[in-house]
Amino acid sequence: MAIASEKVQTAKALEESYAAEQLAEVARAERERSSKMADIIIPAEIDKRKVEIDAEAEAENIRRIAKGEADAIFLKAQAEANGVFEILTKQAAGFDQIVKAAGNDSQNAALLIIADKLPELVKAQAEAIKNIKIDKVTVWETGSGKDGKSSKSNFISGMYNAVPPL
Repeated sequence: MAIASEKVQTAKALEESYAAEQLAEVARAERERSSKMADIIIPAEIDKRKVEIDAEAEAENIRRIAKGEADAIFLKAQAEANGVFEILTKQAAGFDQIVKAAGNDSQNAALLIIADKLPELVKAQAEAIKNIKIDKVTVWETGSGKDGKSSKSNFISGMYNAVPPL
């Protein structure tokens, strides 16, 4: 009985030893798995976070550049609008003075402005018709027309009226 009891005790001790070894192996495998995860996953997570930070920085840079460009466009447009406003304000004041100089008669003021611009208008008209080439003009006379005018005189009068009025 003593030998049997001793063998049972030895078997139990071996069983406990094997169970402890098994627990130790499981713990060692878990430690090794954790170590490998730390070696692979943590650097990957660091790289991922670095890419995210770089992308956010680039997006912020693009936003700042776009905002700066938009501000520049706005300021340029505002300056142009202010310039146009100043020009129109000065022009309106000038027109007001012309109307006053014409005795507060807007029709006479318009004639003053036209008289002032007449050389430019004549030059523009001359430029418009200077390259027109008329080699021949053929006129058929059919006799006298209405009001004692011949058809030739009506033709010439019509041509004169066809030229844009000054």
